Amino acid sequence: MGTQTSVPATGCSVASQPTTTTPDQTLADLGWGDDLAAALPAGLTPARVVRADRGWVTALSPSGEVRLRFDPLHPLEPAPTTGDWVASAGGGDLVAAILPRRNALVRAGAHDEAAPQVLAADVDIVGVCVPLSSPPNPRRIQRYVTLGWASGATPLLVLTKADRSLGPDAAAEVAAMAPGVEAVVVSAREGQGIGDLRVRLRGGRTMVVVGPSGVGKSTLVNALVGREAMATGAIREGDAKGRHTTSTRELVLVPGGGVLLDTPGLRALVPWDDGDGLARAFPDIAPLLGTCRFADCQHRGQPGCALEAAVADGRLSPGRLDGWHRLQDDLTRIEEETESRLREGRSGRGRADRSGRRRRR
Repeated sequence: MGTQTSVPATGCSVASQPTTTTPDQTLADLGWGDDLAAALPAGLTPARVVRADRGWVTALSPSGEVRLRFDPLHPLEPAPTTGDWVASAGGGDLVAAILPRRNALVRAGAHDEAAPQVLAADVDIVGVCVPLSSPPNPRRIQRYVTLGWASGATPLLVLTKADRSLGPDAAAEVAAMAPGVEAVVVSAREGQGIGDLRVRLRGGRTMVVVGPSGVGKSTLVNALVGREAMATGAIREGDAKGRHTTSTRELVLVPGGGVLLDTPGLRALVPWDDGDGLARAFPDIAPLLGTCRFADCQHRGQPGCALEAAVADGRLSPGRLDGWHRLQDDLTRIEEETESRLREGRSGRGRADRSGRRRRR
């Protein structure tokens, strides 16, 4: 599979610790494949972005960890993010090219701005971390699952803190909140489920772990790599909320091949979705759409609504419909705001062109 070159040893956060090379670790373990090899410009060396900082990236190349800078006179589009593959000339410290992304995990910008924020690139699995030690939040789970499907990757419920589960049915209750999504029950403290996750990462697959602070993301990463690669923090007493211990997105290698991407805790989340993610996150609702009496049914009290009929006869839970409405409303708002900004941009360019013509006279 593509180029077989050495990369730093597994079990370390390569952005923050010295790296060493071992002959049994290759770019294939980082997710390199024939599609990337075909897109690599001749004469350039590939590297996968471990961490992106302003004007620089830390990446793994065949020679080990490298720091590469951007050319300020030639801005890169899209800007590299954690998980991207970049290329540089041998011995140089300049990013010469960004290889095509297979997919990307994208949310609406901070404060629900109508602008996309890429959280990670080239991921295979979106590990939605949900602790079994506290009551689950169905709305939050729905949003993270939608985010995962919308990325083009496969969402996976990672049910953490099983050793402190609220009860024997806790895992089944959470799994029922995400129809069609597999779940793995994990206890980092006791090692439960760790082997299952490692198997899923074999062959250079990449999993990004997502969830709010305090759900056990960094502890999970440490268990998977077999050492303390990420700092962990205590849970506040009283509200069971976690403190932020991961402040940036970071790539970590897993023993036996595979990659983990740890992310900062995200409490507020609006997925950047074209509709496919929402449909896959709500497979109990998607087939009902288009079957209402009226084509323009808003599913809010209109006569002949198929969704409300499904709630009335018990085929659909009221909570699922409410969660779908909330996400649909967010996505509609983001779409409308994006279109408004595009119109304003076109109008602004038109005014500038007319002003320029007047000045030239």
